[in-house]
Amino acid sequence: MKNKKRKKRPQLPFRLNIIFFIVFLLFCGLILQLGVVQILHGEGFQEEIDRTIKDTTKIPVPRGLIVDRNQNVIVDNKPLYSITYTPAKGTQAEDKLKVAEKLAEYISMDSKERIDGLTERNKKEYWYLKNKKEADKRLSEEEANEMSNAEQYDTILDRITEKEISDFTKQELEVMVIKKELDKAYSLTPQIIKNEDVTPKEYARVAEHLDQLPGVNATTDWNRSYPFKDSFKSLLGSITSQEEGLPAEKIDYFLTRGYSRNDRVGKSGLEEQYEEVLRGRKEQVQYTTTKSGQVIDSEVIVEGQRGKDLVLTIDMELQKRVDKIVKKELKTAIQKHPHANRFLNDAFAVVINPQTGELLAVSGQHYDREEGKFENAAYKALYEAHRPGSSIKGATIAAGYQSDVISPGQTFYDAPIKIAGTPEKSSVSNLGSINDINALKRSSNVYMFYIAMRMGGEYDYQRGKSIQFNPESVQEIRNYFHQFGLGVSTGVDFPYEATGYVGQTPPNLLDFSIGQYDTYTTMQLAQYISTIASDGYRVRPHFVKEIRDPDSEGEGTGPIQKSINTKVLNKIGIKDENLNRIQEGFRKAFQETGGTASSYFSGKDYDPAGKTGTAQHEVYEDGKKLAETENLTLVGYAPFDEPEVAFAVVVPNTGNVSGQHPINNLIGEKILDEYFDLKEERDKKSKKENN
Repeated sequence: MKNKKRKKRPQLPFRLNIIFFIVFLLFCGLILQLGVVQILHGEGFQEEIDRTIKDTTKIPVPRGLIVDRNQNVIVDNKPLYSITYTPAKGTQAEDKLKVAEKLAEYISMDSKERIDGLTERNKKEYWYLKNKKEADKRLSEEEANEMSNAEQYDTILDRITEKEISDFTKQELEVMVIKKELDKAYSLTPQIIKNEDVTPKEYARVAEHLDQLPGVNATTDWNRSYPFKDSFKSLLGSITSQEEGLPAEKIDYFLTRGYSRNDRVGKSGLEEQYEEVLRGRKEQVQYTTTKSGQVIDSEVIVEGQRGKDLVLTIDMELQKRVDKIVKKELKTAIQKHPHANRFLNDAFAVVINPQTGELLAVSGQHYDREEGKFENAAYKALYEAHRPGSSIKGATIAAGYQSDVISPGQTFYDAPIKIAGTPEKSSVSNLGSINDINALKRSSNVYMFYIAMRMGGEYDYQRGKSIQFNPESVQEIRNYFHQFGLGVSTGVDFPYEATGYVGQTPPNLLDFSIGQYDTYTTMQLAQYISTIASDGYRVRPHFVKEIRDPDSEGEGTGPIQKSINTKVLNKIGIKDENLNRIQEGFRKAFQETGGTASSYFSGKDYDPAGKTGTAQHEVYEDGKKLAETENLTLVGYAPFDEPEVAFAVVVPNTGNVSGQHPINNLIGEKILDEYFDLKEERDKKSKKENN
């Protein structure tokens, strides 16, 4: 029997077994790695996938109110319907276009002014978004590789033709206007799209369709309103619009203080001076967004509060009366002497409490000859400086006392002064022998000349003789004037004030002594007369009396947060008995026969004192002298023994008709009359209410 052959089983090659083994090991490693990822790190990776971002945005609130000393509202917030847009992070131009197209169905923004404000770039950007595929083809791949994204975009816009952007419909132009406003918005920061002339119908339609308008909201906004219209408005100042936003020159300053770029801020006047007080506390909203920028939650983390309120020292009833007086007398002077007063365009008055520095009224009227109308220009009482004339002679007498060049009661003979090489100088008339008090009463120029000459080193004046003044005397006499606030900052709480022109002397030392050289503002003259009235104490003039929190209802003023107290800047360095002589000279000037203003103030039961002033002023144009005019000034206070009100009046560039229409005296008299009349009216009203 044959042995049968045994059948062999097929066997895998050894190398193939090795490969399978390696694959097996790799597969095991992969399973292990998946396990590690899923079990050990799965939660962390899931958190990264689900990670959200929290951002906080600050929403502006209405500004604080501004009220006068009697709680009359001067600046209020007028509520407005407002349509706003708050874009999410990562919002693209295409998204904004869709919102603009939808929003155009509900609001109207097709005014000629808005349409005309569209630029060529606005139109090209719109065309690009509507024709993106076609537009992108205008840039070759080779060109694109050599450009940044911004350069690519700008090049494509450049290649859009004028013809392609010349036939838009009115509806398309309106969409562009809306998108232009949407483009101004910063991520998670509200931007006003429309807050003027938003109709109730527009407001309601937008509110009903907010679910179709991502980022859009129908809310309320505010604008500043002025119940007293233009009265005092030029000193209140103004705020920027949201379109203006932060002033470019101060943008870093504001950004470091928590402002947004499109915030409205005070840009002039008291609105600027007290910006930090009036701005309020913004509402802070914390947004929770996904990594892609989608908002999934929001929460108010800080409640907003409108700005704190300013209580001014100004008495708006008195302010209105002073405005009326200044305007009436300016108008009368121009109409009464149209040719002589052809360069007369302004008149200013400042009314102040000399004991506290509280400004009660600040008025300025300007006549616009081209328009033929009068405008409130109270800011010029701080911004414009003029030669004051004799009204500053009280400071000259004080300088004479302090420098010991005159003694109380000293007399000089008032007759024309002639210095070699200069024109003859004199008082209005020869006054004969005159002392310090009567030199003020009758406004002797010559008396002041003797003080100036002696301060310059000349004690032996002889007619026709030349004089060499000590150069240091110029600054010396100015320093004495500075003690009264003449030629230096008054310290008033306002963003800007002029300090006047300082000329080069000694050639004009005599002119300086009678107010015919350096220039001063009406505010400086008010501080000067207040210093004399308050027994030599120079106090800082101020507009704000108190800062108050808003009341709990959000309307009106609430508790006092800060009171602005009287600040004494300095005391002039003369003896009280010498200052009394200056005060007596001022009293006689107003009340005694022969006083320069006695025909207007003698017999007044409020017992006034003060000083008149007239300064020559030449009007030039293109280097050619057109006319010689006069600046008329007046300073005063009352009552004499216990002053409660002081004032300064400046009327520049009048014709030489002061004797026929002394506008400075007329304004000053009526201001004091109105002040004490108003005080009496209020006293009677108070007594009646208490009975």
